Amino acid sequence: MRRRCGWLSSLFHPRRAGRALPQPDPQGPDSEPKAVDKHSASDEVVMENILSNSDFSEDLHLWQPNSCHAFVAVEGSGYHYGVRPHSGSTYAVLTHRTQSWQGLEQDITEKVTLGTEYFVAAYVRVHGEVHEPIGVQITLKLEEGSSTNYLSIARILASQERWEKMEGSFNLTTLPRRLVFYLEGPPPGVDLLIDSVTISYKKTEGSASSIGGTENIILNYDFSKGLHPWNPICCHAYVASQWSGFLDGIRGNSGENYAVVSKRTEHWQGLEQDITNQVSIGTAYVVSAFVRVDGNVQGQVEVKGTLRLQNADGSTHYNPVGSVVASKEKWNKLEGSFSLTNMPKNVVFYLEGPPAGVDLVIDSVTITCSRHKQSKEVKVPSRAETIIKNPHFEDGLKNWSGRGCNICRHEFTAYGNVRPLNGSYFASATGRVHNWNGIQQEITGRVQRKVLYEISSAVRIFGSANDTEVRATLWVQEYGRERYVGLAKNQTSDKQWTHLKGKFLLHAPFTKAVIFIEGPPAGIDILVDGLVLSPARKLQAAPCPKIENVLYGTNLLHNNAFTRGLAGWSPMGSCRLSIQTETPHMLSSILKDRASQKHISGRYILATNRTDVWMGPSQVITDKLRLHVTYRVSAWVRVGSGGHGRHHVNVCLAVDNNQWVNGGQVEADGDQWYEINGAFKLEKQPSKVTAYVQGPPPGVDLRVMDFQIYPVDRKARFEYLKEKTDKVRKRDVVLKFQGSNAVNLLGSSVRIQQTENSFPFGSCIARHNIENEDLAEFFVKNFNWAVFENELKWYHTEAEQGRLNYKDSDELLEFCEKHKIQVRGHCLFWEVEDAVQPWVRSLQGHHLMAAIQNRLQSLLSRYKGRFRHHDVNNEMLHGSFYEDRLGRDIRAYMFREAHKLDPSAVLFVNDYNVEDGCDTKSTPEKFVEQVVDLQERGAPVGGIGVQGHISHPVGEIICDSLDKLAILGLPIWITELDVTAENEHIRADDLEVFLREAFAHPAVGGIILWGFWEMFMFREHAHLVDADGTINEAGRRYLALKQEWLTRTNGNVDHQGEFKFRGYHGSYTVEVDMPSGKVARSFVVDKDSPVQVITLNV
Repeated sequence: MRRRCGWLSSLFHPRRAGRALPQPDPQGPDSEPKAVDKHSASDEVVMENILSNSDFSEDLHLWQPNSCHAFVAVEGSGYHYGVRPHSGSTYAVLTHRTQSWQGLEQDITEKVTLGTEYFVAAYVRVHGEVHEPIGVQITLKLEEGSSTNYLSIARILASQERWEKMEGSFNLTTLPRRLVFYLEGPPPGVDLLIDSVTISYKKTEGSASSIGGTENIILNYDFSKGLHPWNPICCHAYVASQWSGFLDGIRGNSGENYAVVSKRTEHWQGLEQDITNQVSIGTAYVVSAFVRVDGNVQGQVEVKGTLRLQNADGSTHYNPVGSVVASKEKWNKLEGSFSLTNMPKNVVFYLEGPPAGVDLVIDSVTITCSRHKQSKEVKVPSRAETIIKNPHFEDGLKNWSGRGCNICRHEFTAYGNVRPLNGSYFASATGRVHNWNGIQQEITGRVQRKVLYEISSAVRIFGSANDTEVRATLWVQEYGRERYVGLAKNQTSDKQWTHLKGKFLLHAPFTKAVIFIEGPPAGIDILVDGLVLSPARKLQAAPCPKIENVLYGTNLLHNNAFTRGLAGWSPMGSCRLSIQTETPHMLSSILKDRASQKHISGRYILATNRTDVWMGPSQVITDKLRLHVTYRVSAWVRVGSGGHGRHHVNVCLAVDNNQWVNGGQVEADGDQWYEINGAFKLEKQPSKVTAYVQGPPPGVDLRVMDFQIYPVDRKARFEYLKEKTDKVRKRDVVLKFQGSNAVNLLGSSVRIQQTENSFPFGSCIARHNIENEDLAEFFVKNFNWAVFENELKWYHTEAEQGRLNYKDSDELLEFCEKHKIQVRGHCLFWEVEDAVQPWVRSLQGHHLMAAIQNRLQSLLSRYKGRFRHHDVNNEMLHGSFYEDRLGRDIRAYMFREAHKLDPSAVLFVNDYNVEDGCDTKSTPEKFVEQVVDLQERGAPVGGIGVQGHISHPVGEIICDSLDKLAILGLPIWITELDVTAENEHIRADDLEVFLREAFAHPAVGGIILWGFWEMFMFREHAHLVDADGTINEAGRRYLALKQEWLTRTNGNVDHQGEFKFRGYHGSYTVEVDMPSGKVARSFVVDKDSPVQVITLNV
């Protein structure tokens, strides 16, 4: 559960006092804006709005309510008491206001500059117990160190009857550390309605900063606006200023700010800015920047200015444009120049160079047009022509056609002054009557199978004010079938261009391929500004991250036993915190667990006066965290009275106030304490991380005890698991040699080699996968079980009622049987409504029941005895489609009927998020309750499927979940395992955690991966094999574990003519040195008894 959390300081509103900031020259609502600058006749003066999401079309994104409740009223969900928007289709509503200062705010710190006059406007009205117009005002909150000042910039009397326009202006003469804009004013209990908020300034189109009378194309060259629009390259960056404190006393070379690039692990890491739209061919540019270095550095190091040039064909080239030798002692000026002879797709300028660990300090970056031709020209090499012909419509509509509709080409402006994003043209698809209508190009003969391609296109829509999905799709005519491959999709509007980006890989031979843009409903035009398709670049794998100075098992939270009162703890929001001591009888259930006894003191933190779900106790842990380390989270929680039934409680981490990480959750009530278990891992360096507990509704108290966050020592756990695996997966074996030559065997050498472990390791596959010979070979060689990705699902075998398609599943099953691979059936039904095909969703009562019976009869009679398992009704913890329509017994009925039709198949329940504590819908306890209920209704449940789609796994949490499920005495299978991490070394570590835990657990009967080949995974960054067939670190780790779980041993025949060893279950060969020569035999170690005696004739 993720909640947006407001700034802590904004949740308290002190009286307005303290040092006043220099006042602007405010203008009344009726004043005309003053003329500020004279522009040339060619310059176009426009008003630029600096507020984001000013019309609330993106819900409350970037807006925060001040200690009250807020929501966006939209037409689809019903307007607030029937009040329609002033303009557009949305407006914001502030409710549950208990103070006049409570309202809606947005941080504008990085969007304002000194000396600029800003004009403010907003439409407002009120609702509630209002008998006369009441005051609404716009305020600026200016935070400077420990003091906070308030500046009123507009005020108006608002009523319930109509929208009123507020207007005002401001001009800052000094810039505070933080600047927040907000609307406030009505008395407590009165709702405040807000629409169309703008803060605008006069902008001259095409103008940029001017340096010495020459135009500087670098935006925010002096970092006076923070880092916008600069980006750090795989490292950390911030702006040092007189407000935040200079770095080690270093003052700026000019002005009050400079950028610091820190936590650099490679010399190429630095600070970049995209200048694509600022440069042109044939113009000479002069580059300069003031730089220095800081940190553990001796002497001088080189700092470089570089251009990164990205072509439309996907290739990237780097060109140095200047360098300087820099030191810690003083600012050094970097100078250089460049000129483009042809125009790439993207031009990015960046500063780089110092060794890893050395901070790069930057000030006053300029790129200006030179009055003299420079000798240094930058030519953008092109690796290959894009596969798309006429990709930017420069040759009209040649090579393009309409897919069931009309297409047109437009120059410069059309559709209400829509401008092309790149170049001079864009195309439109008009007269669309189906969502699949669009613009297309045939690419047969220009793409090959088993090659990874990437696609990029800029799109927008016309004819609808609502955002809608636009997709890039590939239609492929394969031998005997046609297939649609989704390439990319994105939500698109009529306001701006949106990028579609994606990749694809074709396995099977094909006779025809057509790429097209589709998606919006009928009547909406699709606009396309270019489509580029090219072979994807092979990215160099990221190195294994260095993890140092980790104190495993040490709690990151300060004072978690509350022995020092509230030291280290803060309230999240306006709730109140206090320390209480629990009564002994309430602790009895916790203290039954010996592991908890050493932690539990009885003291807990109590959060009261909670007015929103996200309020609770919190602690900042930024400096204690290490990247790429898995942290385990645990806490005991109890809620107070109020509300009905159990409430969700979860541990949350607010990362940089814009990302919320779930650290585990539970459903709790006031009758007892409940334990939360979870885990998390951070992959990117944050500037601030706050851990807190949240969840119950407003007004419900929250108690938290023994809150712990500590790094997991996986190596220690692995040693324990190896011992456990030895007990669970091995058995003692006695080889007895007999025959005419056995009497002469004393002391003869014996070599044991296990050829195959009989434990089921499998993967999902798809029909088109096996056409790739490399993929099929890897699958057959490294797995002994299979499950079909989609080919057996009802929506695949009967997409339209009565039209059965078993061709794909027949061919996949024949492939598996040919290679002696056992197969699981997935799935007969799927309880989640979104996974039910439309024609089934339209059925009710006996018509739906008849369809269910036909499905069972059709599939199970066709494949009787050929599937070892069947997932009967998938994900019953997360859906209730059939139960809602046919009653609770329908689920047990499915099991009973399936068993009658195919008694040999083991029937499974199957669900996700059971193993990691992140989902209150699918706890092990609820899974057990579900199985027991099915069994009591006569359902022959034969196995438990734990899917295993997991991130940052913790072994102890997985094991605890498996232990709880094991009480049913049924085999547990991991049915859809994948772990996701962008860094393949982290992915390999996470995969090893889950594989070792599952393989070591006695109740686990098999492990099925949900894919292994890049581009054919349920989740991104989960593959073991790259698209080109290269086995990555995660794949190598999987294969290494399979080798570890094979027994190899040597020895000699003893006096009894025997050889004893302990080995994994599976197939073996033994080689014995006889006086007459070497003799080889094969045998199998099963798992039926502690000791197996095998007699071999030699």
